[in-house]
Amino acid sequence: MDKISIQKIMLRRLKYDIHPKWGASHTEEINLFKRFKTHMRGTKEVKKALEELYKMEFINKYMKCGEVHVSLNINKKKEIEEFLEQ
Repeated sequence: MDKISIQKIMLRRLKYDIHPKWGASHTEEINLFKRFKTHMRGTKEVKKALEELYKMEFINKYMKCGEVHVSLNINKKKEIEEFLEQ
């Protein structure tokens, strides 16, 4: 699986979940990995793809209750939607 596919899975997880995670609505970072098969969770490939999403500022990172929480950056909504349409 390539990096772009991994990133799209993570973004779709946040955008199309039962309760979309935009701005102040957030979820634990570990929940992003639940869309992947167990042998892929926590691999370097998946972690690098996530780090790149942070660098692109598509995903915001928060520390809540000692855990890392994430949400989609509402200011990058247009760019995120364009990325998912590619």
